[in-house]
Amino acid sequence: MNKKLVLIDGNSIAYRAFFALPLLNNDKGIHTNAVYGFTMMLSKILEDEKPTHLLVAFDAGKTTFRHQTFSEYKGGRQKTPPELSEQFPFIRELLDVYGIKRYELENYEADDIIGTLSLQAENNGYEVKVISGDKDLTQLSSEKTTVSITRKGITDIEEYTPAHIQEKYGITPERIIDMKGLMGDASDNIPGVPGVGEKTALKLLKEFGTLETILDSVEKVSGKKLKEKLEEFKDQALMSKELATITREAPVKVQLDEVAYEGFEKEKVVHFYKELGFNSLLDKLGDGIGEEENLQLDEIDVTIVEEITDGIFSEETALYIEVLDENYHYADIIGFSLANEKGNFFISTEKALASKVFKKWAEDDTKEKIVYDAKRSEVSLRHHGIHLTGVCFDLLLASYLINPSATIEDVASVAKSHGYERVQSDEAFYGKGAKRTIPEEGMVAKHLARKAEVLILLKDRLVDELKENQQAELFHDLEMPLSFILADMESCGIQVDIDRLKDMGKELYAKLVEIELRIHGLAGEKFNINSPKQLGVILFDKLGLPVLKKTKTGYSTSADVLEKLEQDHEIIKEILHYRQLGKLQSTYIEGLLKVVNYKNNKVHTRFNQALTQTGRLSSTDPNLQNIPIRLEEGRKIRQAFIPSEEDWVIFAADYSQIELRVLAHIANDEKLIDAFNKNMDIHTKTAMDVFHVSEEEVTSNMRRHAKAVNFGIVYGISDYGLSQSLGITRKEAGKFIDRYLESYPGVKQYMEDIVSDAKQKGYVSTLLQRRRYLPKITSRNFNLRSFAERTAMNTPIQGSAADIIKKAMIDMAARLKSEHLKTRLLLQVHDELIFEAPKDEIEKLKQIVPEVMENAVELEVPLKVDFSYGPTWYDAK
Repeated sequence: MNKKLVLIDGNSIAYRAFFALPLLNNDKGIHTNAVYGFTMMLSKILEDEKPTHLLVAFDAGKTTFRHQTFSEYKGGRQKTPPELSEQFPFIRELLDVYGIKRYELENYEADDIIGTLSLQAENNGYEVKVISGDKDLTQLSSEKTTVSITRKGITDIEEYTPAHIQEKYGITPERIIDMKGLMGDASDNIPGVPGVGEKTALKLLKEFGTLETILDSVEKVSGKKLKEKLEEFKDQALMSKELATITREAPVKVQLDEVAYEGFEKEKVVHFYKELGFNSLLDKLGDGIGEEENLQLDEIDVTIVEEITDGIFSEETALYIEVLDENYHYADIIGFSLANEKGNFFISTEKALASKVFKKWAEDDTKEKIVYDAKRSEVSLRHHGIHLTGVCFDLLLASYLINPSATIEDVASVAKSHGYERVQSDEAFYGKGAKRTIPEEGMVAKHLARKAEVLILLKDRLVDELKENQQAELFHDLEMPLSFILADMESCGIQVDIDRLKDMGKELYAKLVEIELRIHGLAGEKFNINSPKQLGVILFDKLGLPVLKKTKTGYSTSADVLEKLEQDHEIIKEILHYRQLGKLQSTYIEGLLKVVNYKNNKVHTRFNQALTQTGRLSSTDPNLQNIPIRLEEGRKIRQAFIPSEEDWVIFAADYSQIELRVLAHIANDEKLIDAFNKNMDIHTKTAMDVFHVSEEEVTSNMRRHAKAVNFGIVYGISDYGLSQSLGITRKEAGKFIDRYLESYPGVKQYMEDIVSDAKQKGYVSTLLQRRRYLPKITSRNFNLRSFAERTAMNTPIQGSAADIIKKAMIDMAARLKSEHLKTRLLLQVHDELIFEAPKDEIEKLKQIVPEVMENAVELEVPLKVDFSYGPTWYDAK
């Protein structure tokens, strides 16, 4: 039997997992994203590599033998986030329950342990696989050792063999350390030779061979400046090479036979997964990872339908449509599955889309269908001229309402969260990234049949849970109809003026050049504005601005630091403006041009209906809700969004101060209710109450302070937060908050009551019974508990506002239909609805849009809607 040793860089993979995944936590308030990601990576390694020997190496501490050579080695690294530090004990426990040897060695790095053991294994005839996120380890690559480097996240891997390194860099693995000696490594604070980057380093190595040969032949190097640098920093280059060299003779006290991998005890792993709340991973436990023995994959009867007849449909049928790519606007349908009392059926895409019987059934609203993600299903079918009607239940939306914080990746994750383990995750079935493949039809048929079967099996249980939570109305009357309105909006898309967008890109580029020249003029020299290091030297060494914050690599030039220095030198304002315009150029101009459908010059954003815990919609590909409008140049990007027909305009309507009106209603605060009912300016009213002055005495500064508290109070704003936003002392901010709460006792009572209520029930609800669970609200950790308390105060407000605008969208769609108007709803952006409309319908819209939106729900205070219209979205302001 061939022996295969897998060596894992524990610290590197933990870091990758932590930053690749959102900050997850279990019901005990423990952060778990790094542990979860590490577990996923480990599962994949065991499944793909099938090692006979396995070890995970960790760094033993911050100080190593390299610090004797260079005390600043790794000096620039930021402190490990506490949310990651707290997960390392669980990662070590994970390895123990998996039966995997872990090892660390005082005064050495994980790299040195891996380097030493890989050499021993090579000499003993082993095949070796090294897995890390650190390219330093590529120097270990050989005919017997492959180094796998994680790129994005933890599943996208690049395999470094000697051939790959030769192809990529044009050098052998042994010369990686020479390259590091020349170019250095910022992540490890290895200095290298200043001004020498990867390109120059590789050119020199291809010409001369080794670092030492380069330095001995420096007179033959072309380029006066480069020659001078190599001569001046000769010792530093040699030191850098030494620092980058992984030792292969570390005093490792682990023998190869001690790291033999023999599997794990299933009970221990089950217990560990349950403790951390890894429910979705429990199904992967068999005699070995990835065998999926619990799934019994072959034990499902499925008929592959050759000819579609009415006989396969019954009164209530689950329909599952498989679209693998996240952006279903541009993806192919892989297949269809049905499940009902007559059995499980699979229909190929070709047969379903060509069938008049299938189309007739799909479009018959008297035939009840159970689906997963009605919006995706409807949009996917629309591309083929079929409209899905008669949907009575959506598993995705039901799961989301029951617990919006649960992981809803696919049908499998929903099924497993309800104890049903007979369906495989898409990632496990199809693979991921470059390894994604579609198996033969028989296997796909069984995979999809299980998904349709889940829809049938879980429907009644979820219906009961919705009723128990008093969420049946929210589900049937709000989220379900909304999904089809969103499908209409997505399918319609919004027209983009491509030429205008490109012109804006040119204008922004010209402005960036202009600002760059001004900055260089103010600095007295040219430098790379995008380099924090060079910028720091200019601002703090040359211009002598006060140093507010330092990093391990030098001066901090973060936005918060620069904003505090804005009054100290005119260069700061220019730099902030430069950064803002640079982001506009890359993210919004170039980003939008990448996602335009050039067949119709429209963008078809996807509205995420089952994502946020507050119930708000978000949008992706592109995100049209985040176009920065505080900056005039950002606001102008909206000029590129235009009506899709001649003699039409863009019509925009938004709720005025909806969250404060919802607060007045929920808190039942008499003063707030009275102010809104009298149509007073709420910020002026707050200033009057807090400062004890008349309306005439309210200054613009008083109103500004009042506005900051009004919008901050329901987010649980602290004296520190308010002091930062207003530029006042914490003491002044604290007094201001106290005076506000004295002035509005209803609000104060609400804040106390909602936190107390959340601690008892474990969740808070909106006006329409949308829930958000808050497991950390009883945490002993002050920071975790405080955040949960602020969330408890805010969610009923923000979530209710989200519910109201969703209700307005449904009512608006019905009204447009009943009035036989051509007007189309295009976008929802926070508290605003965007339409495109014929000019001759504008007068009608002026009447019905505010009427419908203001009457979406009944509150103790009136809802108020402002509207405007124009030839572009920018003009409809």
